[in-house]
Amino acid sequence: MPLAVTYSRAQSGIEAPLVTVEVHLSNGLPAFTIVGLPEATVKESRERVRGALLNSHFEFPARRITVNLAPADLPKEGGRFDLAIALGILSASGQISPSNLTDYEFISELSLNGGLRSVRAVLPTALQTKRAKRILIIAKDNLLEIGLVSDIKVFSATNLLEVCEYFQKQLPLSPLANLPKVSKNYYTDISDVRGQYQAKRSLEVAAAGGHNMLMIGPPGAGKTMLASCLPGILPPMTEQEALESATVQSISGQGFNPDHGWQQRPFRTPHHTASAVALVGGGGQPKPGEISLAHHGVLFLDELPEFERKVLEVLREPLESGKIIISRAARQIEFPAKFQLIAAMNPCPCGYLGDSRGKCRCTLEQIQRYGAKVSGPLLDRIDIHMEIPAVPLNLLHSEAEKSAEQSIQVQARVKKARKVQYSRLNKLNSWLNNKEISQICMLSTQGYSLLEQASERLGFSARAYHRILKVARTIADLEASKTIEIPHLSEAIGYRRLDRIYGNA
Repeated sequence: MPLAVTYSRAQSGIEAPLVTVEVHLSNGLPAFTIVGLPEATVKESRERVRGALLNSHFEFPARRITVNLAPADLPKEGGRFDLAIALGILSASGQISPSNLTDYEFISELSLNGGLRSVRAVLPTALQTKRAKRILIIAKDNLLEIGLVSDIKVFSATNLLEVCEYFQKQLPLSPLANLPKVSKNYYTDISDVRGQYQAKRSLEVAAAGGHNMLMIGPPGAGKTMLASCLPGILPPMTEQEALESATVQSISGQGFNPDHGWQQRPFRTPHHTASAVALVGGGGQPKPGEISLAHHGVLFLDELPEFERKVLEVLREPLESGKIIISRAARQIEFPAKFQLIAAMNPCPCGYLGDSRGKCRCTLEQIQRYGAKVSGPLLDRIDIHMEIPAVPLNLLHSEAEKSAEQSIQVQARVKKARKVQYSRLNKLNSWLNNKEISQICMLSTQGYSLLEQASERLGFSARAYHRILKVARTIADLEASKTIEIPHLSEAIGYRRLDRIYGNA
């Protein structure tokens, strides 16, 4: 039969839409045409498929070959359709005669000698193939990340001949061996941080409610070390969260790193010279940026005022919505970006504002100009502003500090508080909307009076007002309190310390 149909999948954001590969052979002058909105790399499949068939000792049909990649309005890119096209040509020309070709999906690039090469973004393909109840055939190099998906039928091969022998003679292909899903914690333990008791407390509050946090302190105070402790006190990701995080890594081309363990929160630390595209994603062929690679994890921005202002401003929407939409003339791509922002900055250009030895020589104008590099709307979206003082030298070698509380102990309290939040509204306090805040963040008359006085004195916006209530609710959850008491609210107000340093400038 001069018509054959195989299945493959394209890549669009974190989705893997089905692509039906229709191969038709007809009489006429020999030609090889690919239609269906193929990009340059897909059009080049003609030469890769031709070389792979000839070097695998198959006959390349001297006929008019038309390959249609349906649906026609879906952009196709990459060499991921090579194997499906080659098998379609072999089936249409009668060189192989599998009766169940449509029970499979094929994702692999072909080399000129017929070898199968790995492609990126194969994990979302595997998930969609599992839902479609088909069998996936891929290159062996892609098995590592596919091993994350349980209960999926996957076979791998090293070359085109192995795939053809499997269909013709039912010779076995390499089956999938599921990865051992270890949960090795490789993060800095919070017990390694000397002193900084109030900072550790604020870090626990941030972890319990998923709150964004900004640390302000002199060089060497331990801001970076504190930030690196946060993933270790967060609960391990659920199976679904881990797959979502691994999917983003897959489409970015990074794949899954088994050395980092399974269900461990990502911790991304982009340099302050990073561009807006590197941070939020984009490019000619849109790829996820750092905020998406930090999905379900932590994004740490050190030296926050050193980032370009226009780069920081693009964070405002993802911080509210948990996703980023990248628009192009032909299409829109949506990437998940539900991350926890932890930022760090110095209190002034020299970094020593408030030092008891008088090391700071910055003027008030310089200090205010430095603080103004970070916009008010962005600061409003950061729930906790924590001042990190310099560590007294005597604490660095204190024996009492060596028996400090470990991350596993803090993590237990964080898990307990999060369990309360999920049982209440199935979401963390940081993602509560205004209606939900009014329902579960009720205050006493004395509490409302205290919050109003603080708002008038420090000039809080309505957003900051609501974020204080959410932080207070988290503190109450950590204390297993059903209501927000005055101490909880006072602590939450105390976490808006940037207003005390820069005023309303």
